[in-house]
Amino acid sequence: MTRLVLSGNYAQSYAARLARVQVISAYPITPQTTIVEQLAKFVSSGELPAQFIKVESEHSALQVCVSAAALGARTYTATSSQGLLLMHELLHWASGMRTPIVMGVVSRSVGPPWSLDADHTDTMSQRDTGWVQIYPESNQEVLDSVLEAFRLAEDLAIRLPVMVAEDAFYLSHTVEPVEVPSQAQVDAFLPPRVPKGTLVPGKATRLGSYVGPADYVRFRREQARAMERVPETLAAIEEDYGRRMGRTYGGLVQEYRTEGADAVLLTMGTASTTARAVVDELRSEGKRVGLARIRVFRPFPAKEVRDLASRVDRLGVMDRSWTFGQMGSAATEVAAAIQSSPRRPRLSSFLAGVGGRDVGTALLREMFRDLLSKEPSGLRWLDMDPPKEVPLHG
Repeated sequence: MTRLVLSGNYAQSYAARLARVQVISAYPITPQTTIVEQLAKFVSSGELPAQFIKVESEHSALQVCVSAAALGARTYTATSSQGLLLMHELLHWASGMRTPIVMGVVSRSVGPPWSLDADHTDTMSQRDTGWVQIYPESNQEVLDSVLEAFRLAEDLAIRLPVMVAEDAFYLSHTVEPVEVPSQAQVDAFLPPRVPKGTLVPGKATRLGSYVGPADYVRFRREQARAMERVPETLAAIEEDYGRRMGRTYGGLVQEYRTEGADAVLLTMGTASTTARAVVDELRSEGKRVGLARIRVFRPFPAKEVRDLASRVDRLGVMDRSWTFGQMGSAATEVAAAIQSSPRRPRLSSFLAGVGGRDVGTALLREMFRDLLSKEPSGLRWLDMDPPKEVPLHG
């Protein structure tokens, strides 16, 4: 184990190198570009004996990975924002063909208007494409999650693609000490891929071709069953990783000071770090609050959320993306999860950090103040300046 000072993007690069990826294809986009730039350096120096395939767009990059994975290769790509949106068609192909691709996504707002800052709208827009979605909180967790993602994606009971989504700039361009495992440690944890259901050159095979309605629904049900197996499989993978590397992240949902809490806030990504500090402050003031970080959004951890709901009177969900629904994307999932629970806590939905706005302590205290109040707030946009006239064009 070596300690290096790495950005979240370089943590992705080092993890992909340690995973011994065989095919990389990507197209540059801010703030993802440094991931694949570093991988290109690893390939050109001979540190990573992989094929780096340059393409003209993100759509083509994912098509390369789908094709290479369909032939049995271990593949990796990375993107962000509009690039991820351009991949949308191929995201369905990757999951439907059961290709175990791992993709680093630097979560960034989408246009228009143009923006480069942290926002989960890009990944939330892909939540129904059949990809496992992991949202790390730190650069260390980025590296560890990529390695766990390869093991999960290539598990013969899963064979689904995984995206590891890191918050733009908060992780992608901020550096911190990261414990990097040795190649021997990673090789012991992540053996070479065992191809299954792949194309074999010289042998007549079909993959992803036309089927009738009766067979189509059977394929979809098998895909859904694979997603249902993810929680148990990932728990075993994380346990093994923790035994070897000394780090775990609490499963699909990581709870903090939820014991005896009157209200719990659910968060994702880097806002969780500040929220944890606010929980400590409020606890010292005698307020019984807690935090639950959703680490894995797909499959949605409904069981863990229902368990939390059975112990808490009030739940709040912070979404770092906007939606046209009745609540934020994560809040909608929480509402669906607790609907069948015999004890349903009061639920509030907060939109904050959209477009890269900072989620500071004052904003988080306001969320907890709302949760502890007598009346539910419903959906609230929190970090808005006083209204002002903004021209729509020009």
